[in-house]
Amino acid sequence: MDSNYKLYDHVASASRIKEYLTGAQGSYEEVDTLPDRDKLTFANGFYANCSAIFVDIRGSSKLPDHYKRPRLARIYRAYLSELVAIFNGSSLTREVNIAGDAAWAVVNTPSKPNIDTVFAMGYRANSMVKLMNHYMQKANYGLPIKIGIGMSYGRALMIKAGYNGSGINDIVYMGDVVNAAAKLANYGNSQWGTPPLVASSGFHYNLKKENQAVFKYDVTRSCYTTDVVDSAMEEWYQANCT
Repeated sequence: MDSNYKLYDHVASASRIKEYLTGAQGSYEEVDTLPDRDKLTFANGFYANCSAIFVDIRGSSKLPDHYKRPRLARIYRAYLSELVAIFNGSSLTREVNIAGDAAWAVVNTPSKPNIDTVFAMGYRANSMVKLMNHYMQKANYGLPIKIGIGMSYGRALMIKAGYNGSGINDIVYMGDVVNAAAKLANYGNSQWGTPPLVASSGFHYNLKKENQAVFKYDVTRSCYTTDVVDSAMEEWYQANCT
């Protein structure tokens, strides 16, 4: 959200707080799929089942020790650019966000095959980082990057939040689905032997059988993990990068 200066008025602020907390509750509708942003006002919201995918760099706090800022900026631009491209490559994607060195998306998944589409985003991200590390090595970037990829399915409340009348607002997804994906991503690739792709039990349950089969159950975290890549991207990688 870009700033557009307006002097803070504490009296008006008190009035807004009171209205939000004690005024009319507004309309919160149960829907099959999350609607477009323009359906939202500051007085309504929509409940729907959806999926979230969250991708985060492992050990990102150590990267400035290895790379000066211009090179670090190049890494982040390449990594975030292609994650957004992967997320944006599905018509089911409702929201794409960047938060520091992480990128995440909320995806409409009203039917089971839609959840396999989110899984495809995950293994494409895994392949993309493999490709990126190849080009980093060729350009003499000494330290490769590792990522964790979290995928979750659940119910969310979609609302519009911000400063009413200022033009400064954003869409907020309330519920465990995004937080769960972030926590799963934080676990992916976090230690030796932990694969990068991590799925919640609900997400895994709704995948088709062939995709369920590539995961292993992690009893310590009650989740499912795997380290698969996109077959078409891997074929291209083997033909062009080895």
